[in-house]
Amino acid sequence: MPVFIIWYSITNNRRSSSLQVSAIPARGMGSRKASFRHLPFILRMLSLAFLIVALANPQTRNDEQNTEGEGIDIILCIDVSGSMTAQDLTPNRLEAAKNVAIDFVNRRPTDRIGIVIFSGESFTQCPLTTDRSVLISAIQNIRHGLLEDGTAIGAGLSTSVDRLRNIESKSKVVVLLTDGENNGGLIDPKTAKEIAKAFDIKVYTIGVGTTGMAPQPMRGPTGGVEIRMVKVSIDEKLMTEIATQTGGKYFRAQNNEGLSEIYSTIDALEKTKVEITTTTRFTDKFLPFAIGAAFFLLLEILFRYLVFRKFP
Repeated sequence: MPVFIIWYSITNNRRSSSLQVSAIPARGMGSRKASFRHLPFILRMLSLAFLIVALANPQTRNDEQNTEGEGIDIILCIDVSGSMTAQDLTPNRLEAAKNVAIDFVNRRPTDRIGIVIFSGESFTQCPLTTDRSVLISAIQNIRHGLLEDGTAIGAGLSTSVDRLRNIESKSKVVVLLTDGENNGGLIDPKTAKEIAKAFDIKVYTIGVGTTGMAPQPMRGPTGGVEIRMVKVSIDEKLMTEIATQTGGKYFRAQNNEGLSEIYSTIDALEKTKVEITTTTRFTDKFLPFAIGAAFFLLLEILFRYLVFRKFP
């Protein structure tokens, strides 16, 4: 294209220098035509430019990923008793547990995950699903006071097992988090453990809370809320027994960082087999440029042979 432009410039200058200047000033149509005399050449260059781009065959690339995996069915069983409002974790044990549970859900895109909560009784907060938005919303809506107070570990574990027992899956896991000792419910924790073993369900247990005393908000005699130091009591012997006899492991979390590391460890222990297939598609985009080249060429022909036509 630069060669054509240089050639046209030289040719046009020669033609201009050979013209004889008339003493009569140009008027009307002739002067208007003269001011647009370069338009056909410009249209031809535009047509050539579009043609070159069309011949280069521009394409858009679209990558599609298909994820196929052998997922794991997981129930997150979370204690929501009054002691979970203790503030030895930031801002408290329950909110810290919710935050790490959301992170855990986000790290496992191919697994089905469900949520069970318990205190004096148990409740399925969210059944098994792969819908991450539903799971995260269910976790965010967990709060103390939804159930009768207490710590029914056996009820929480048995409800979790019940959500998994009829599922046909190669790997079924319960992650049970509590900060206390069993003191309620109709099902003994050891009975729930035996049911888990019978259905080949692995249980990871987490005891959350510092050693010694922890600050906990409580309602005072006048009805207001006051902070009291409360003894931390976790039945670590029971938690260890449930975990080891079902093929899992017991962890103790005394701060936010420790709790986050525990969930990361469980995430690493329970790996999902995932295969990602990438399909690349190319779409040709030459047609608009070919149409543009034809359009500008047609305009040039119209201007050259109709508007700028020289009559004898």
